[in-house]
Amino acid sequence: MRFSTTLRNRLIAATLLGASVLTSAGVVSALPAAADTGTGSTAPAKSETVLLKGSTKASYFWDDSSGRAGDTGLPASGKPMQKGMIASPSWPLFTEGYVIYKGKKAKFFVGDRGPGVPSSSGVMIDLDAKTFADLTGGTFNSGTLGVDGNGGLGHIKVDYVITKWGDGVGKKNYPVAFSSGAWKVKDSNPATPPKAVLADAARP
Repeated sequence: MRFSTTLRNRLIAATLLGASVLTSAGVVSALPAAADTGTGSTAPAKSETVLLKGSTKASYFWDDSSGRAGDTGLPASGKPMQKGMIASPSWPLFTEGYVIYKGKKAKFFVGDRGPGVPSSSGVMIDLDAKTFADLTGGTFNSGTLGVDGNGGLGHIKVDYVITKWGDGVGKKNYPVAFSSGAWKVKDSNPATPPKAVLADAARP
């Protein structure tokens, strides 16, 4: 059965009036609050802790103590090699954050030291090989501990965000080369955090 236009308008008006009365009476709306991100999305806005932001070149590694692919032994943190672990030439072990590459976001924690010599040429992050494969569209080769099918990429430029500093020795600031020795010095003067920013549009 169709309602007449007049009756339909009256029903709409009554509904709006009821909503107004509930609001004025202090009743909270059941509709979730949302923020327009400017991209057509109405996902709730989130803030995050940002202690340091920057960009650098990243290589990859997979140290399983087998001696393959330049493997120098188990990671310095004592944790087994795993996805999400990176090596840093200067940040404290167990520092946490994420990298972004071409819109793809990957969380990490610092579990090892490195790169060594490459860090003197601006390669300041060693991603685990599985994450590197995910970011570059390749596949992890468990036989060679390398990455196949990504066009031969071995280094990529990434943006990084630090969200938590580790408690041990290491530089709590922009990364410096392994040869500087900053990785073995306690830093009591961490970088001044930038102003809080909205969570990046990239998703893990």
